[in-house]
Amino acid sequence: MEEFKHVLFIDIETVPCEADYSDLSEGLQKEWKRKAKFIKADNDADTDPAALFADKAGVYSEFAKVVCIGFGSLHKHENSWQIRLKSLTNDNEKVLLRDFCDMLERFANYHPDFRFCGHNIKEFDIPFLCRRLIINAMPLPASMQLSARKPWEVSHLDTLELWRFGDYKHYTSLVLLAEVLGIPSPKDDLDGSMVAPVFWKEKNLPRIAKYCLQDVLTTAKVFLKLKGIQDTIDPVFVNDQL
Repeated sequence: MEEFKHVLFIDIETVPCEADYSDLSEGLQKEWKRKAKFIKADNDADTDPAALFADKAGVYSEFAKVVCIGFGSLHKHENSWQIRLKSLTNDNEKVLLRDFCDMLERFANYHPDFRFCGHNIKEFDIPFLCRRLIINAMPLPASMQLSARKPWEVSHLDTLELWRFGDYKHYTSLVLLAEVLGIPSPKDDLDGSMVAPVFWKEKNLPRIAKYCLQDVLTTAKVFLKLKGIQDTIDPVFVNDQL
């Protein structure tokens, strides 16, 4: 079980890059109108670009930003697992990403061969972070320099991929996967669709961080179940190193 200490669980929370469509630059407004046509076609929606921006922009890295990054690392304590949880938040994305890179460097000093783990991180979290780093003119950490690698050379662990068992047509949300595996989801007053309003209207980053860490903890529990380990995990919240 020592290899699990080299796994860094991760989850991010993202929001539209501006509070309102009208706050976008003229160029981005034009590009969002183009994007909105495809979104409406895919969802059979009849919604104007401004309304779609508020509802949908948060998942498109060109029109969104990261406001919270949650981490977790497993440690064996006596006969049970503990997960050390830490969140980074900032309304200034560049500062947040710099803190993220610093944290990765510290973790890599202890675990040079560490692997990311998350739910759907190969298609969302990691690509999103890479794009936002580039947009902010920041270098990619070594662990995220993936452009020259073949798919089978990417060592990230993705609980969605593990659950698919090779079936790439199948998508299962983290909430559903936890439910079918008998993992109780922590009760909370947030879901993914509420993150943007909580950020832009309430300015409540601690509330978003709590929600993010709940997903990190749930992902770790799912990961152990998928590895055939039925142990419970005790969460430990830390402010410094993982």
